[in-house]
Amino acid sequence: MGPFVYPVAVNLDIFMESCTEFIQRKNKQFSQGNLIAMKDVGRKGKHFFKREAWTFMPQGNIDKKVFIFERLRAVKIEGEVAYRNTTTEDVEYRIGYYIVGQIGRKKDVWTWGQFCPMIPKDDFEKLINKAREDGVILNT
Repeated sequence: MGPFVYPVAVNLDIFMESCTEFIQRKNKQFSQGNLIAMKDVGRKGKHFFKREAWTFMPQGNIDKKVFIFERLRAVKIEGEVAYRNTTTEDVEYRIGYYIVGQIGRKKDVWTWGQFCPMIPKDDFEKLINKAREDGVILNT
């Protein structure tokens, strides 16, 4: 009897796609306007945001890492929040990144970065300028 193989569903459409293909796919997905749910720090509630604007930028020295700069607007809260109430007028910015995973089930798949982004100094100003040019950063 041979080794048991667990059935795994693999979306071959996103397997090892290029940086450009990944950005195109995410732009299409984000254009659908789905809300973003985030757990409250107290874990008894959730904050929901609408992604109003965003921009992507590949890291200059790594072709498998893409930064994202987002403008989010608070839409609603469910449950209990630890520190403050969010109003629908609250606008927040989020800087994150996607990276091609190296281990486990995320190997060779674009995945959301789990940690605070590290941005090379040459890329930081480019990302901020791109966010301004693309209308992500609001003029005050």
